[in-house]
Amino acid sequence: MSIEDRPVIKLAPERESLGFLMADATRLIRRVCAAYLSEHQITVAQMRALVYLARNEGIRQVELADLLEVQPITLARMIDQLAEAGLVERHADPKDRRAFQLFLTAAAAPIIEYIGERSATFQRQALEGLTPEQVDVLFFGLNKVRDNLAALLR
Repeated sequence: MSIEDRPVIKLAPERESLGFLMADATRLIRRVCAAYLSEHQITVAQMRALVYLARNEGIRQVELADLLEVQPITLARMIDQLAEAGLVERHADPKDRRAFQLFLTAAAAPIIEYIGERSATFQRQALEGLTPEQVDVLFFGLNKVRDNLAALLR
């Protein structure tokens, strides 16, 4: 039997794999984000770094790499690019002279604002067709799933 002749098996939505659905949604989110960011000439990875920096000003490079789940050398190159673009500054960590703390520059503020605006628009579009109660249940459930998964790693 060839691949074309095999029957397509479609599971009911309530029987889909949680991991598959979350991975697929994440893939689609990244594609939409990439389209939004193209006019600012930054990548989704750089956007993630900027957003984490906005939430954690002064974070050390190694800690940011851990949050972003990238190798420190990968993040170092990315921070080099963001610094060259005038969006990020490195400062020596006063507690560890081998480490650097990361800070956004004033030039990053309009990009962070743009990301926030586009995120709000994207979220409204992504949740279209859901009632406010369904949105509340969705966020409650996803937060619970995240907490359960984090507990498995402790």
